Formats: sequence, structure tokens, C-alpha cells
Amino acid sequence: MKVVNLAQKLSLFDTHWDPKVVASYNGNDIMVVKFQGEFPFHDHPDTDDFFLVIEGEVILDVEGQSHRLGPGELFVVPKGVRHRPRAEREAKVLLIEPAGTPNTGDAATAARKDRI
Repeated sequence: MKVVNLAQKLSLFDTHWDPKVVASYNGNDIMVVKFQGEFPFHDHPDTDDFFLVIEGEVILDVEGQSHRLGPGELFVVPKGVRHRPRAEREAKVLLIEPAGTPNTGDAATAARKDRI
């Protein structure tokens, strides 16, 4: 048991679309990540996708609609729904997914999720 300071964890890296595990909860990875630019459209056939914006603005393109999220706002994409997060300027985001879930929905193209 320990306190996790999200701002401190986010200060440890500068890469984008590179989620870092900061804690575990009931078999889920709690991660911080920096978004900038566009991530490819993808889905997760077996799990929902949870996004909580910490800083900046994120646009989630989901089923022909675009949703703008600002600091303190969250969005859950249901499992199997194609979506694409994007950010015009750097945004800092908290993600929650079952441990081992590939961020692209495909293990072959997924980013490695280091623990920090």
C-alpha cells in the first residue's frame, strides 16, 4: 500500500501513446499516458475502455461521433466498439484496463506497458 502521485509519475516520461502502469486494482492496470496526435482506430473485443482526462483536452471518435473531454471528465467506450482517441496538444490521461489488455486491441501491435 502506497500513495501514488499522478503528476510525479507523468513527469517521468515524455513519450506519447506509451501507457505506464502506476497501480493495480482487482486485476486491472491503472495507467497514465500522454496523448498527442491521433491514435489508430481500434476496439477491444473483451473489455470496455476507460479514459479519464487529467490535463488537456482529448477527442474520442466513437461510432461516427466525436466527444470532447476536458480535465476531470471521463468516458467509457463499451467493449467491441471501434474508437480513436486524439489530442491536438499534449493531454495527460488515466486509463484503467484488465491487466495485459493490448492498447491497440491487438497484441502484435500493442505498446509495452512498463510499470513506473
